[in-house]
Amino acid sequence: MTLSVTGAPSRPIVVPPASSGGTLLYITFISAVAAIGGFLFGFDSGVINGTVTALSKAFQSDAVATGFNVASVLLGCALGALLAGPAADRYGRKPVMLITALVFAISAWGSGDANSATAFIWYRLLGGLGIGAASVLAPAYISEVAPPAYRGRLATLQQLAIVLGLFAAFVSNYLIAASAGSAEALFWLGLPAWRWMFWMELLPSLLFLLGVFFIPESPRYLVAQGRLLQAQQVFSRICPGSEATQIAMVQHSLAGETKPGLADFLIAGSRKLQPVIWVGIALSVFQQFVGINVVFYYGAELWQAAGFDESQSLFINVLAGTTNIVSTFVAIALIDKVGRRPLLLVGSLGMFISLAVLTIIFGTAGLDAAGKLQLTDQTGLLALITANLFVVFFGISWGPVVWVLLGEMFNNRIRGAALAVAASAQWLANFAITMTFPILLGSVGLAGAYGFYALSALISLFFVMRFVRETRGKQLEEM
Repeated sequence: MTLSVTGAPSRPIVVPPASSGGTLLYITFISAVAAIGGFLFGFDSGVINGTVTALSKAFQSDAVATGFNVASVLLGCALGALLAGPAADRYGRKPVMLITALVFAISAWGSGDANSATAFIWYRLLGGLGIGAASVLAPAYISEVAPPAYRGRLATLQQLAIVLGLFAAFVSNYLIAASAGSAEALFWLGLPAWRWMFWMELLPSLLFLLGVFFIPESPRYLVAQGRLLQAQQVFSRICPGSEATQIAMVQHSLAGETKPGLADFLIAGSRKLQPVIWVGIALSVFQQFVGINVVFYYGAELWQAAGFDESQSLFINVLAGTTNIVSTFVAIALIDKVGRRPLLLVGSLGMFISLAVLTIIFGTAGLDAAGKLQLTDQTGLLALITANLFVVFFGISWGPVVWVLLGEMFNNRIRGAALAVAASAQWLANFAITMTFPILLGSVGLAGAYGFYALSALISLFFVMRFVRETRGKQLEEM
């Protein structure tokens, strides 16, 4: 299987000169602004972590309803990802990012202000639209403004922003709960602490809204729209001296093409999806089926189920968030040196081993009088270390690398729409994992849940070996 497609340029690709310090600084700035969408993606995903117990009591939810309170945002994510790609291809990356910032702000306020499970779910669904849109827009935009030599590292800003957003949510939840006494206790203005946990998201939402005003439209989108003068102006900032070459390359990759439709995803003369679309979908699904978001969405619940109290569990969340950030910096340092595929292989193997160890630990642990897991000091420490090793292997591989690949593996013509399909599949997989965790916890326990995640990690290893090809150093027009 190959990631190249019919219609790719047949003539040699002319690689533009390396970017100067000032140019690289500018590219880093506009990429970082786009990645604030990723920060909001992470914050909005992680803020629920410290509020699960408080929400279940406030809305009197059972296990299934609690799972839906947490997972409902992911349905919005799937829809947001599906809509954002075509919208960005039609109206531009920048306008859709502006709308996304407003959606985040409205959702943050409404989620904290909700007085019923129904209202809460509606606002979380709205937030999901923003998260889903950000998951498509940021990698697409960054891949389209970054030069090949730096594209992997710059595209990894998306994952770095996501983990920083998760970390910020964990720290914010921990500090608010510690100040109030618990997530259920009253805090500022006599309102429950969990409401303020959601309202903290208003700050980065407004920062994103402001920042988008200062970045240019994607030059590849401008060329596709025939706005060549504007595209030339943007290319002059991100690859000075090779504006004409860049425009010609994009035009060549789009020559004779019409707007992408469903037929463009199919193999010519058949009703089967192109292999590259299936690879994108499978990468997205495996990223979620290893269970990483169980750690980030249900961390407090998970560690309380393993015998830790609420304060300890929230602190462990902060520790996991820190580990994730450090791991992402390692990925940034390696992704353009060793490539995408080797990192995925190492990550799959490491995740499988660490998840298998956790499965054994939880499967052999005893129970206390209340029927909860009771880990000894030694096994509790081992579980904590192993869980963080799992986060390390995910953080250096499947976390950032999948987003980088999704942003660059599709050709110019279908990138927005194809990325939307893959990201939508990712959110549906995320919904399935998130929704089923409380049910699995009550039926087969932590050991059964982690056994499934370990099996998924093992299968992902063979998938990468068989189907994933390297994209390091290639021009987007070569895809």
